[in-house]
Amino acid sequence: MTTRTGSTNRPVRPGWALALVAICAFLTSLDVMVVVTAIPTMRTELNASLADLEWTINAYNLAFACLMLTGAALGDRFGRMKVYVFGLVLFTVASVLAAVAGNVEVLILGRVLQGVAAGIAIPVSLTLLGDAYPPERRGWAMGIWGSVSGLAVAAGPVAGGFITEGLNWHWIFWLNVPFGAAAAVLSAVLLRESYGSAPKIDVVGLLLASFGLLGLVWAAVRAPGIGWGNAEVLLSLAAGVVLLIVFVAWERHTEHPLLPMRLFGIRGFTVSNISAFFQHFALIGALFILSQMFQVGFGQGPLGTGLRLLAWTAMPMIVAPLAGGLADKHGNRPFMVGGLLLQAVGLAWIALVTGPGTGYGALVVPLILGGVGIAMCLPTTINMVFGSVAPEDMGIASGSNSAVREVGGVFGVAFLSVAFAANGSYDNASTALDGFRAALALGAVASAVGMIAAMFAPGKKRPAAEPAPAATLKDPETV
Repeated sequence: MTTRTGSTNRPVRPGWALALVAICAFLTSLDVMVVVTAIPTMRTELNASLADLEWTINAYNLAFACLMLTGAALGDRFGRMKVYVFGLVLFTVASVLAAVAGNVEVLILGRVLQGVAAGIAIPVSLTLLGDAYPPERRGWAMGIWGSVSGLAVAAGPVAGGFITEGLNWHWIFWLNVPFGAAAAVLSAVLLRESYGSAPKIDVVGLLLASFGLLGLVWAAVRAPGIGWGNAEVLLSLAAGVVLLIVFVAWERHTEHPLLPMRLFGIRGFTVSNISAFFQHFALIGALFILSQMFQVGFGQGPLGTGLRLLAWTAMPMIVAPLAGGLADKHGNRPFMVGGLLLQAVGLAWIALVTGPGTGYGALVVPLILGGVGIAMCLPTTINMVFGSVAPEDMGIASGSNSAVREVGGVFGVAFLSVAFAANGSYDNASTALDGFRAALALGAVASAVGMIAAMFAPGKKRPAAEPAPAATLKDPETV
């Protein structure tokens, strides 16, 4: 069977590619956190336990994190545009299923399918965006993508609370349907198709990677509820580690690897993945903690909490396009390092000043600093991944970076929850704040580790000097 690499001859439509990829980024990022503020209402209407409804979040995150490499591999083999459209269609259908759910089992199934769709669509969407823009404009495009993702994260708790109070929780999912359907149709018509270089899918590698990631993420999801010493968590963690070790060994020797190990010999690719893991570890973990801190520690409601978090989560919408554009001129490393530094400072600052009598005014500046840090780091990390690999490797590079980010977020929630439980409790606001401070301090440390890794990123490449014309060479037309 012949293989296809590169892109088709359909005209490049950068503006449309950015707009359509942004829709996917917004919908999939929004659905990570949008159900958080609706859980109490869902519990009453569906007659479900709180533990059951936690799976409306965990099921989505599990599938999302574990399917990234699968989505990238399918896109490289069968066409990234086709796989992207399929992911959008599946996300739309899954949203309908979740919207009409009359019991918690159907709702969880809908959330699983949403996570599968997101895991398939996100890595190929970033590759389509990278294919549509030249390297000198790619940072700006990734900045727009980052701003949209940041807006969705910021809007999640607010939108969930507003829709639940003003309409009903079913509309959280119904709102995805028209946007997902329109994006699928327009993507099929307007986006350019592209392929990777692998002649066939590495099925063994795909299974090893998917189940290895599943083991790690399952352990991280279950640990806060049943403890890290529980046999289920330990066995899941051990199985995940063993499967990923076997995966690396397999990839080193198979003829057509899913994730070529040679990519990790590229400094920019390796550093950006390490930084992305710790950045999302701190980002998603801190968002989980801060949303509880405002409610449990300071007595705010779901909507009030979402509005107060906008000082932090809305910054990517404002700053990310600017950071991405400047990175095109000055390189990614300064923005990765500076962004993670600001994120660390913001979280450490909040941990230091938070107490029973702390007013919101004392938290605004560190929230803004942390948000600016996210906006500087997120697009430039992704841009460095794409700038470090050959065009035919962009698909799998995007998938691996997306998987690293999602796994980092899941582990961030788990470990920051451990830090909270070790230093505080939900017994009263004072003891809860003790735990929240410790958790945010851990988030600051993780950001600092990511910053140290980012310092080893390669700098901006200098343009090659053009060779001087030979003095004795004559114009062939005059010979």
